[in-house]
Amino acid sequence: MDSLQANDYNWTVSTKTASYTLVAADKGTRVVMNSASATTITVNDSLFSAGDTLFIQNIGAGTCTITAGTATVTTASSLALAQWGGGTLYFTSAGAAIFFSGGGASYGIATGGTSSSPTIGGINYTVLTFTSDNNLVVSKSGLFDVLLVAGGGAGGAGGSSRASSGGGGGGVIGLTTLTTIFLEVATYSVDVGAGGSGTSDNGNTGFGSSIGGTRISAAGGGRGAYALQSTSRSVLEGASNGGNVSSGGTSALTKTIVDAQGNVGGTSDANTCAGGGGGFGSAGGNGSGTSGGGGGNGADISGFTGGATYYVSAGGAGGGTVTGGAAGLGGVAGKTTGTGNNGVNYGAAGGGTAGVFDGGAGAAGLVVVRFKI
Repeated sequence: MDSLQANDYNWTVSTKTASYTLVAADKGTRVVMNSASATTITVNDSLFSAGDTLFIQNIGAGTCTITAGTATVTTASSLALAQWGGGTLYFTSAGAAIFFSGGGASYGIATGGTSSSPTIGGINYTVLTFTSDNNLVVSKSGLFDVLLVAGGGAGGAGGSSRASSGGGGGGVIGLTTLTTIFLEVATYSVDVGAGGSGTSDNGNTGFGSSIGGTRISAAGGGRGAYALQSTSRSVLEGASNGGNVSSGGTSALTKTIVDAQGNVGGTSDANTCAGGGGGFGSAGGNGSGTSGGGGGNGADISGFTGGATYYVSAGGAGGGTVTGGAAGLGGVAGKTTGTGNNGVNYGAAGGGTAGVFDGGAGAAGLVVVRFKI
């Protein structure tokens, strides 16, 4: 009884100074990380049973991240523990655990870009907006919500009595699913992806947006298809959002896929019409007869930024020999002649056209970082 009571009130402690993988003997103990460098505690399956618990805490200056190995680990807080952070790891089965943080998640502080101070859902935030390459300077380590919009793809070029498709909107991270990352005190490069340029052939794809190199990045929008040079083919597909003309891409957070590929582009039934590019909000429309397909809708980011309604990552509309496709929300219309319309809103794609003209260029992307104050 004395032994049992002693462990209830003074758990057995094992201190680690380097990354560590949990073992069965850690059940009912306190695992303490003490390292000045970043470390991980890996959780594998078939070592613990439903109802088993252990406590994890970090007293070192380096961030300790609880990492799912062959088991799954979920939390309503963060698995990245700053110094003095900790909580209980509770197993619901041999292969699944929940981490209950011992305290509320702490947001960091940073500067960079254009700063605003909105109230979103009753919570005061600082919002940092980047519309061009710059640096994010973190002065206090902690959590940051991020929104990344990649550059939009360009529309395809037209040809004699032929139409071209619209480009796809840029990939997006942090809108469909709130994406929160932990950043230590440091300076991080912010790369805002450029839009794809229009050419006399297939349009160019957009460029990805990222924070800290490959730490978190969103894929560029797909290119629009060049006008058909042979009547043996009759389908012009609008570009998929977040990928190339044939398939959508992905927006990836390190080790985790967050908003998957965007919406597909529309199709055509003749050389005289072309499909609209896919937007992040909806798929591109199909061309028909001599009318281009409408561009896919963009997605409103005002809920994240706390600003006015604003649609990003719209697909470009397809060209048509008689009627250009209609613009989607935040997008541009297709044309019947002349250089295709350039994307305007962040991450928006260029529009298609008809006749011997270049497709419209895609618009550059956007990076937004926010933290609670």
